[in-house]
Amino acid sequence: MGWENDGKERPGTGRLWTAADLGAAMSLGGAQLPAAGLLAWVYVSTTRDDYGAGYGGALAAFFVLLVGVVVVPVLLPLLSAALTFALTLPSVVLARLAARRAGGPSWLWHLPAPAVPAALWGVLTLPLWPLTTSVPALTALGLPPTLWVALARGRAWRPSGVWWRAAAGSAVLLVAALGGAVLATETGLIHRYEPPRLSTGRLAGVWRGAGGAELRLSPDGRAEAVRLPAQPPDYDWLDKEYVRCGGTGTWRPEDRDDLDRRGIRLRLDGHCGEDTDWSFGGTEDAPELFVLFGDPDAGTLRVLRRA
Repeated sequence: MGWENDGKERPGTGRLWTAADLGAAMSLGGAQLPAAGLLAWVYVSTTRDDYGAGYGGALAAFFVLLVGVVVVPVLLPLLSAALTFALTLPSVVLARLAARRAGGPSWLWHLPAPAVPAALWGVLTLPLWPLTTSVPALTALGLPPTLWVALARGRAWRPSGVWWRAAAGSAVLLVAALGGAVLATETGLIHRYEPPRLSTGRLAGVWRGAGGAELRLSPDGRAEAVRLPAQPPDYDWLDKEYVRCGGTGTWRPEDRDDLDRRGIRLRLDGHCGEDTDWSFGGTEDAPELFVLFGDPDAGTLRVLRRA
């Protein structure tokens, strides 16, 4: 490919890691993050349950402003540095050591090298993410800057040339990520989230939530509640406050076609709270009941899970 003249280092660049390599790693490490962030956001927002919350209006404008003012000028260099020292630096060093010991084109060893630190960080973060998620994602993040370091050293670019090329590449990556995300969602490559469809038999049982909330549903339509969040009297749709109610009552399925989600309507006896609509969430294997009090953009979410 002409990157490093058949794997031979140029004069004066035989060290495993140099200041020029650091600049190249930082440049593309930061340049790829907007595209990576876009793909991550599309994946999470498409495949995960948003519990009926909206992200438009003033909240969306505030988020865009926050990203432009804080994330880009402040967090982007920090994230780029973290990526460089956690993934790119060890990948480049491993690749060059392998090239010296085993021979062959140096750039070729830069292709598999990022998988090694990615696997290490995957094991360390195993309590947070499964290896099948963390290792491919970290390898994909480490590969472009690792190859970029090899290309920059092979071409002997000046630092300014490295940075402006990375900036141009950032725009190309962002456009490609946007097009790829749209294509993946429209073709079904990324499966859109769908809430579970729960029958009366699956709804019957005990559901528990935060703060000691408990709801017991019987197949005959009876219900028992303990410290259960409920819609307060004189409820306003912008009011995200709720009351906690207990006692007995009734429930019935809400499966009208005009509803965005199916769920149940719960009516508790007494004067604690009004009828409350609980919607289906979670997955078929781990179903949930949830209610969102107040404005969907900034409401209060309460979730119940099977005991």
